[in-house]
Amino acid sequence: MKEFFRKLLVGLKRKPDIIPLAALLIAFLYYSLNLTSVSDTTAKIQTTGMGLSGFVTMLFSLLALVCCLNAYPRRKPINIPMLVLMVAMLAVVIFCDVYYGNCIATAMNRANNPISAEGNPYIITAQGMLRVHIVLVAVGVALAVLLPVYAPLIRKINTSIDVEENEEMGELELDQAE
Repeated sequence: MKEFFRKLLVGLKRKPDIIPLAALLIAFLYYSLNLTSVSDTTAKIQTTGMGLSGFVTMLFSLLALVCCLNAYPRRKPINIPMLVLMVAMLAVVIFCDVYYGNCIATAMNRANNPISAEGNPYIITAQGMLRVHIVLVAVGVALAVLLPVYAPLIRKINTSIDVEENEEMGELELDQAE
């Protein structure tokens, strides 16, 4: 187990840009795997822009992953335009999640014909999922933007293995052939 974590740290030292990519991938998978509750909520409430909001969230989440892959090329400086595009797309994703959540809250609290969550548990699931998704995306953005700050700190971690045989080794005696 100790060797597994050492190898993981060595991999992170070589490619620290995997950290924000993994965070964004987790956020994308979380939203994708809970898409049924979002779709059911959209079908039940049918407020203007809810379907478009869900579509934009899926599309921009996937495109942000591609931008993240292109923002940190191997052995080259950070691709600033791709990083800015990625952050802009993720800001739109957060806006769409907030908009969708507001549509749900408005439909549940309207004066005439409010939507009840009692017979529709997927509405509460969608609301909670959107809150968690916003946090996951915000963490991914923070990790992507702060990569130049914490990458040197990760590289300073000592991952070398202490080999006892090398320390006990004295001078080698060589036979001189005369």
